[in-house]
Amino acid sequence: MIAALPLLALPVLVYNLIALTGGAAGLTLTLFSVRMASGADWPVTTGDLLLAASLVVLFVELLKSTNSRRAAIVNHGLSMLLFVVCLVELLLAPAFATSTFFLITLMVLLDVLAGFIVTILAARRDVDFGAGVGL
Repeated sequence: MIAALPLLALPVLVYNLIALTGGAAGLTLTLFSVRMASGADWPVTTGDLLLAASLVVLFVELLKSTNSRRAAIVNHGLSMLLFVVCLVELLLAPAFATSTFFLITLMVLLDVLAGFIVTILAARRDVDFGAGVGL
């Protein structure tokens, strides 16, 4: 049953913890700077790291969506529920009206769409209607 839980709930949970305890200012906190070859400094913020981690989690979720077991179907449903929660938070809660949370919500939407599309394509491939037989 644990395999059915959408992994993108983790970045959403982390964002919720940051936004509800420190507000949006917690996402703009510069953690460190990277000196680029051009000589410019690239400040890496908490929001940047959260987005990078979310992209890695999205990749793993996309790999999980290729499975057509019962757990994958439950995962698709829970991902849809997570998207609805993210959308409501984005639209109604001021602490979630940031580009960082919008991009995380977009990743959750992509996970939902990819999961359903991959499942439909796999089902179409598994079902052969006997095209061309007897013609």
